[in-house]
Amino acid sequence: MRTGLVGAALLSMAVAPPIALADEVADFYKGKTVSVIVGYSPGGGYDTYARVLAKHIGKYIPGNPTVVIQNMPGAGSLVAANYLYNIAPKDGTAFGTFARNMPLIGMLGTDQNVQFDPRKFTWLGSSSSFANDAYVLITRKDAKAKTLKDAMKPGGPQLLLGSTAEGVSSDAMAIVLRDMLGLNIKLITGYRDSSELYLAMERNEVEGRTTGLSSVLSNKPDWLKKDGPMQVLVVFGRRERHPDFPNAPMAVELAKNENDRALIRFLELPYSLSRPYAAPPGVPPARAKALQAAFLAAHKDPEYLKEAEKLRIDVSPIGGEAVLKLLDNISKMPKEELKKVEKLIGG
Repeated sequence: MRTGLVGAALLSMAVAPPIALADEVADFYKGKTVSVIVGYSPGGGYDTYARVLAKHIGKYIPGNPTVVIQNMPGAGSLVAANYLYNIAPKDGTAFGTFARNMPLIGMLGTDQNVQFDPRKFTWLGSSSSFANDAYVLITRKDAKAKTLKDAMKPGGPQLLLGSTAEGVSSDAMAIVLRDMLGLNIKLITGYRDSSELYLAMERNEVEGRTTGLSSVLSNKPDWLKKDGPMQVLVVFGRRERHPDFPNAPMAVELAKNENDRALIRFLELPYSLSRPYAAPPGVPPARAKALQAAFLAAHKDPEYLKEAEKLRIDVSPIGGEAVLKLLDNISKMPKEELKKVEKLIGG
């Protein structure tokens, strides 16, 4: 009998701490407000994803805090990434999203404006691993280079592409298209965000851009219809052509040699964390685990999925551990290859 009582007591002690921790986390978050920092202005793909998440994640965080969006555009989301790492509260009341290749830029360590170590963020995960999405070169159908063949013709017409900031996806992939694949491209950088770029395309200030397909479909759903004003010319971030655009080749198909193909594949690694979310480093472990669990749970919420389907955004989430594994793969890239990446996106 005594043995049984001792065993029961030990079992009780083993079970109690997690319950106590859960209660402690709920007590902390009850009545609190959690801020979701978005590295872009309202209206773009990152903002769209964040607003859907903010509507639903609060019900899965113990204590059910209020969740609000705080847009913080600047330098292709570098401002937001630096803020999250250095200034945002580290108590679990703030997390955010920034450009998918910010971790890659941070790991290169060559941009003096980068003030974070990507591996030290408290990673929640990514809303999309690009399972049903793509990163695309879209252009106006009335551009001077109307086809991919036109754009690749030596001495042929130039495509005037817009971008937010040097070093972000819309800039780096345009440089890949120009310098590695031979497209005739003139790149105009400095647009504040996707909303400005979309407006610039509508006004014919620029003839195209590289961007996430889900962002176009959710913000400009009529653009890529058969009778729409835009077209997809090239696809990044996939292992096969997108079924909705079978005539648009993948970038690796256009590579001139195996070394270029390998480099493009490496540059496409960040698309597995296409819509990344991270909290500052140093979040108390119990709260970090609660946020990570809530992040994945929100992506299974029927109301979240219904809204995502309506907005036509890809939902193929990965958790924080998967993000860290991806960053580990990037860190193992040979130095000579990293130098080539640095040359492409070192700005």
